Amino acid sequence: MLDKLLKRLLKILTSTKFYGPIIVIIVSIFIFKTVDKLINKFLVKTERIRKNVKKENTIINLIKNIIKYLIIVIDILIILEIYGVNTTSIIASLSVVGVVVGLAFQDTLKNVLAGILIIFEDRYSVGDIVLINGFTGEVINLGLSTTKLKAVTGEIFTITNSNISTVVNYSVCNTLLFLDLGVSYSTNIDSLEKVLTKLKPKLETIPNVVNKEVELLGVDSLDSSQVTYRISILCKPYTHFAIKRTALKLIKEEFDKKGIEIPFNQLDVHIKTENE
Repeated sequence: MLDKLLKRLLKILTSTKFYGPIIVIIVSIFIFKTVDKLINKFLVKTERIRKNVKKENTIINLIKNIIKYLIIVIDILIILEIYGVNTTSIIASLSVVGVVVGLAFQDTLKNVLAGILIIFEDRYSVGDIVLINGFTGEVINLGLSTTKLKAVTGEIFTITNSNISTVVNYSVCNTLLFLDLGVSYSTNIDSLEKVLTKLKPKLETIPNVVNKEVELLGVDSLDSSQVTYRISILCKPYTHFAIKRTALKLIKEEFDKKGIEIPFNQLDVHIKTENE
């Protein structure tokens, strides 16, 4: 009796149906861990030279997940083959099911594909300030299906990735801020330029001004009540609003010290008496 049990146990242990799936799973785990280690080593070596670490890590995690699920699917098919299941018919059935599921979840698949394209094309990342379909805000969530923006005033805007038609990213390049300074016609332009030249060092020390790039561009227009003098300031992405406020404050203070008049609308009132 014991001999029969031992023979059966030995037969089971030596059967490909027993050790085959175990070998397949072990080999698959080894392959995935090896690939994962190679990718991680590559990431460590290139972390300092990569331009957009956040975006590239997102792509790499996506690739890892695709590899993992691909290995799982292949494992299942191999194990079924070991047990004598005709996987050809299963694959054919899955193809039909896949078509039906694809039609049922067509919009979802469109959103996912659009999300993958956004990540790969680096249109924007979490933390960027963007204009999407007329709404401006900070990207607080970038998913495969949807994108969420938060406006300065606190509104949350959620849009499906497939519905994104236009994107303006304010966080990619530096911003060139133009300031048009209106002065009266009685102002001597040479004197004005001397004042602005002395003021340049202060303007260049404003936080987020890039490489001290403040340029006096000159007279830009001659309007009905003022001469418009233009200067430009190179700012870090989406910091021009704060820089503009600080720069105008410094310019106004300097103009007041030097007696440079900034034109404003005036109303002359003439009172006519009965004797006139």
